Amino acid sequence: MSVLVLVEHDGKTVKDATLATVMAASKLGEVHALVAGANVGPIAEQAAKIAGVSKVLAADAGHLEHDLAEEVGALAARLMDGYDAFVAPASTFGKNIAPRVAALIDVMQISDVLSVEDDGTFTRPIYAGNAIATVRSSDAKKVMTVRTTAFEKAASEGGSASVETVDAAAPVGNSSFVGLEASESERPELTSAKIIVSGGRALGSSEQFHALIDPLADKLGAAVGASRAAVDAGYAPNDYQIGQTGKIVAPEVYVAIGISGAIQHLAGMKDSKTIIAINKDEDAPIFQVADIGLVGDLFKIVPELTEKL
Repeated sequence: MSVLVLVEHDGKTVKDATLATVMAASKLGEVHALVAGANVGPIAEQAAKIAGVSKVLAADAGHLEHDLAEEVGALAARLMDGYDAFVAPASTFGKNIAPRVAALIDVMQISDVLSVEDDGTFTRPIYAGNAIATVRSSDAKKVMTVRTTAFEKAASEGGSASVETVDAAAPVGNSSFVGLEASESERPELTSAKIIVSGGRALGSSEQFHALIDPLADKLGAAVGASRAAVDAGYAPNDYQIGQTGKIVAPEVYVAIGISGAIQHLAGMKDSKTIIAINKDEDAPIFQVADIGLVGDLFKIVPELTEKL
């Protein structure tokens, strides 16, 4: 099979999600990478060095600069004439584009792939990850998103793929970029962080969330996450949310503070290597998945822990 992988990037570097996506795609066949954007020459060169990629397709045009799903989706769908499968990371970026590609080429999308059994059989989570379904697609062309935490990352160096410029074609024009409001932080990005400190509704307020969680995260060099309850209560911004309707993470260490462990939250972090839970309720579901559990008042424990670090 020939596979087209959508490269996720921020205009400067290739994101880690792409490396795991390439590893998943390599189980299907020969991997070509699609880099779309404006002035993407340096990004294409980075993608060419990824182990397992045999060719990079660079589409460089002004209307692709902001990764508008309508524009990138139309481009990928047109290129699918020469490929058997389209694979994107199951990130906000990939989930925005892959369904459009599937619709344009009239096939069913396979979402959140956890493993590739053969060229038409895959596993994916259902019921918030409490069951794993094995699915088989009979579509001539496959369109899928892969859960990047389920695959090893391909090496970012060592590859020597050729770079080919492809025609970006005329813009679709049914959407336009208005503006971007992005939060900036010196902390690691959630989906690629090795350590995450996450807070829940038990923190009580936005002030207490940041007063307790931020210093601990800074001491550990960690990213900051939050449960949906904490985000809905306004304690933390939406991009902190971890869970079934937030980001899927699998860090080396996940510290859950004041998080009860609702099934939707566990779906987003239970693949973490080591889970540490702090909660005053000893019957909280989070302790069922935690490797280390501490029962007690977080308002006393967390400051003491931060001080000792």
